[in-house]
Amino acid sequence: MTADIVETTEGGPAGEDGAGRPARWEPGDHILWRYRDNASERIHICRPVTVVQDTDELLAVWMAPGTTCVKPVLADGTPVHREPLSTRYTRPRRTVRDRWFGAGVLKLARPGDPWSVWLFWENGWNFKNWYVNLEEPRRRWAGGVDSQDHFLDICVYPDRRWEWRDEDEFAQAQRDGLMSPAQAADVREAGRTALAHIRAWGEPFGAGWEDWRPDPAWGVPPLPAGWDAVVTGGQR
Repeated sequence: MTADIVETTEGGPAGEDGAGRPARWEPGDHILWRYRDNASERIHICRPVTVVQDTDELLAVWMAPGTTCVKPVLADGTPVHREPLSTRYTRPRRTVRDRWFGAGVLKLARPGDPWSVWLFWENGWNFKNWYVNLEEPRRRWAGGVDSQDHFLDICVYPDRRWEWRDEDEFAQAQRDGLMSPAQAADVREAGRTALAHIRAWGEPFGAGWEDWRPDPAWGVPPLPAGWDAVVTGGQR
C-alpha cells in the first residue's frame, strides 16, 4: 500500500493543551507503536496497543495476545531471525501481517529516554523478565508513537540479574552501514545509562508493574488502514 503523509496538528494527541503541555491519551485508547526501517523512513514494524497510562513521566501501553501486527520478513518470506547474520540486513525485505501469539507485552517508556522497557509473562501470568529495548526516543503523533530500533538490548530477570542481548546483530548492523560509529557509541552510552538505572533499581523496575493486569473489558485493537502513514512533525 502507498503511505500517506500525516501532518500533526494542535489540539490532537500530538499537539498541546491550553497550558502548553503535550495532549495525553486516555486509558483504553488504541494507538500504534511503530518502528521505522533502519535504512529508510519506511515503517516496517507496527503494533496496535491499548493505552494503560499516559503522563508527563510515563507512557504505558498493552499489546494483547492475538494482536494483528506488521513485521518484516525477507522477500521470499523467510523470517528475519532465520537468515544468516552475514546477510540478514542486506537481503531484500518486505512486510507481512502476523498475529502476536502467547502472553501479551506491557511496554513502558519515559519521554526522552533512548530505550523502552517491556515486560514479558508466561502463560498464567508467571512473570518472566523485563526487556530494555534500546531505540530512538519516541515521537508522538495523532495515532501513536514512532521510533527506530538500535539493535542492542538488555534482558533483566526477577532476581535483578541482567545480560546484554543481540550484541552480534549490533555489530553486524555497523558492518553493513546501518549505524555510524558515532551513533553506535551513542547507543552504547545509552545502554550504560540504562544499566545504571537497573543497578539502582529505579522505576519502572521497582514500581510493581509485574503485578499489573489489563482491564478485562479491553478488546484487541485492530490494525487500521493507513498503518504505514509517514508522519511529519511530532513530539518526543
